Amino acid sequence: MFETLRRDIQVVFDRDPAARSIWEVLTCYPGLHALWFYRLAHWFWVHRLHLLGRLTSHLARLLTGIEIHPGARIGRGFFVDHGMGVVVGETAEIGDNVTLYHGVTLGGVSWKREKRHPTIRDHVVVGAGAKVLGPIEVGEYSRIGANSVVVKDVPPHSVVVGVPGRVRKRAGELVEDTRHEDLQHNLLHDTTLELVQQAMVRLTALERQVALDNAQYEAQKEVEVNGYQGPWGI
Repeated sequence: MFETLRRDIQVVFDRDPAARSIWEVLTCYPGLHALWFYRLAHWFWVHRLHLLGRLTSHLARLLTGIEIHPGARIGRGFFVDHGMGVVVGETAEIGDNVTLYHGVTLGGVSWKREKRHPTIRDHVVVGAGAKVLGPIEVGEYSRIGANSVVVKDVPPHSVVVGVPGRVRKRAGELVEDTRHEDLQHNLLHDTTLELVQQAMVRLTALERQVALDNAQYEAQKEVEVNGYQGPWGI
């Protein structure tokens, strides 16, 4: 138990450069408090004390602004930065060393009593305000850009941005340590800019093709008007 608590505290130091002391982490990090509340609530839940589990989860939401259903399954090294507005649904599964920022929703798209929330694999970072919806899977070492809405499976080692979320594969780059990448959302792809750039490339190509076609048409028209002359003007 104490080893688990020590590891939870170390995770905060690893992923938040603003953390200065253990006392600061213990008293000022709602993400850490929510995780500890979740562990208690989950223990109640798996021992069929569902009401106690829900009450514990409800208390955690009131105190931290983070709502984690006691039925969710969360691995080691979980970190919620800032945390306000985070929602994790009942059937969500979260792997090891996952980071969520404020405003993240791991939500469902069905009212059926079945697997209806996402599965987040190891070493995933989900940016502020992102929504990951439905029984989909986000592959390991992937990153979800801020305010993205993800409704389809995400391959491992991918970057997802936009609404709806579009996968931008990190070409050949396999990141094995995300501790120093968690905050680099400024390096994510600008989907709108990429689409505009692609459209400009296509437009330029079309303009060149039209100009070439016009030149050929004018040349053909001149031949038809003046008649064909051979290489010696005959």
